[in-house]
Amino acid sequence: MTCEPLYPALPLLLIDDEQPWLRSLSLTLKEMAGISNVIKCHESRDVMALLARQDVSMILLDLTMPHLSGEDLLPMIHQDYPHIPVIILSGMNQVETAVRCMHQGAFDYYVKTVEKERLLTAIQRAFTLRELQDENLRLKRRFLDPLEKPEVFHRFQTRSHKMRALFQYVEAIARTSEPVLITGESGVGKELFADAIHQTHCPDGPLVAVNVAGLDDAHFSDTLFGHLRGAFTNAEKDRPGMIEKAAGGSLFLDEIGDLNPSSQVKLLRLLQEGEYFALGSDTPRKARCSFIFATNQNLEINQQQGTFRKDLYYRLKAHHLEIPPLRERKEDLPLLLETFLAEGAKNFGKPQPAVPKELPGLLAGYHFPGNVRELRAMVFNAIGQHKSSSLSLELFKRLVAPEGEGKSSGNPSSHFLTFPDRLPTLEEVGRQVVAEALRRAEGNISAAADLLGITRQGLSKRIKKYSSEGQAP
Repeated sequence: MTCEPLYPALPLLLIDDEQPWLRSLSLTLKEMAGISNVIKCHESRDVMALLARQDVSMILLDLTMPHLSGEDLLPMIHQDYPHIPVIILSGMNQVETAVRCMHQGAFDYYVKTVEKERLLTAIQRAFTLRELQDENLRLKRRFLDPLEKPEVFHRFQTRSHKMRALFQYVEAIARTSEPVLITGESGVGKELFADAIHQTHCPDGPLVAVNVAGLDDAHFSDTLFGHLRGAFTNAEKDRPGMIEKAAGGSLFLDEIGDLNPSSQVKLLRLLQEGEYFALGSDTPRKARCSFIFATNQNLEINQQQGTFRKDLYYRLKAHHLEIPPLRERKEDLPLLLETFLAEGAKNFGKPQPAVPKELPGLLAGYHFPGNVRELRAMVFNAIGQHKSSSLSLELFKRLVAPEGEGKSSGNPSSHFLTFPDRLPTLEEVGRQVVAEALRRAEGNISAAADLLGITRQGLSKRIKKYSSEGQAP
């Protein structure tokens, strides 16, 4: 195999206690790949000091060395220099060790005794990844330069002007005492924006999150306001509410569109007066936190229909962020795809697979009803199933194909929620949604849980419950 000369701008670092092997490998890299910009290190104890004074393009790290082994060094390197790809070199082909190294952040695992062409291919892939990372970092820095605190938005992978405008708006309202409302479809990243708002408002305080969906009025009051001992049956000691726990920070109330009418009255009073009563107390307490709210519902329509208080709606929307769906910022797909590929490969302990050249175009034509969360679930599902060096394009085609194209035919009611004359119960709807998520994820429970926005353990419990009732999804 002959590779095109790579000539990395930054040197490649070789770490091995066997100096003859270092000389042999650097000669191989020069002759077969045109890589002459190489630093050789045979003392594992010198590695971290070397990296502190010299940036490198990638690292080839021997696993078995005296003093500090490759497994000792790998997590240290990955923690301090996560942008540098690390390829593990070992004289033994041990699956458990390879998987363990992948989980610790290794880019690939290479057995010294096998053909060197595979190592050169891995090096070429690692160079490509590093170039993409560096380019993305340059774009992000150029994109975020006008922001006062660009580090607050480092978790966002975006090139979208709409998202940039939201970042600027978040900074503009950093000193407000008014509540902030975040709206957008499920899976667009409302929780990420809540964290960014918190970081600009009161970064030194806690961010306390509460999902209010499904809370009845008693549980809502107890959760937010807390109670005194004896306030009700089984109230055996004082318990602080979430408002008190969020003092000096932010209280994030998610799914606010599902708040029941009685609790809406209490929330309105809290926002207007800035104080509340713990259950069992007649002494008002001051709320010393910022308030952030989020929902995937259209509160304007809800208040027009009478399901959400109009006065509370106008109180909440003093500062309003509407997060665009993924289909309106398709320019972010390459960045998100690269991010989820790296996360998924690390999660499964596998080398990062190559992307079929047709995949970006395929994804660009898809509607993404589940937004960023759906894309992440797709990628994780594909990585979990792939066995070659490249992702399966056919798997993605089945997931994004219009209904009836590339999907098994069958009773449509088994794939979609339908409402006959008798409305289904919430339990019945829950089973259908779980079944649909499992179908889209092709039985992968972790991917299905991502689509549903719940934990893998939570989904497993639901499946077990439905199965015990003889109604498995």
